[in-house]
Amino acid sequence: MAKCEFCDKGVVFGIQVSHSHRRTNRPWKPNVKRVKAIVNGTPKHVYVCTRCLRSGKVTRAM
Repeated sequence: MAKCEFCDKGVVFGIQVSHSHRRTNRPWKPNVKRVKAIVNGTPKHVYVCTRCLRSGKVTRAM
């Protein structure tokens, strides 16, 4: 699974608890998109989470 290039957000594991209280492991995956962004002055394809996109940490290239 991809990680965010800017904030290093990745998959987090935890325990899912059902109504009968059976416990199973499960992943929480981040909302990561592959976008073309300006990195060090050049356009490049990077994986970025939607929070970084929305907050303006990433300058998108057209």
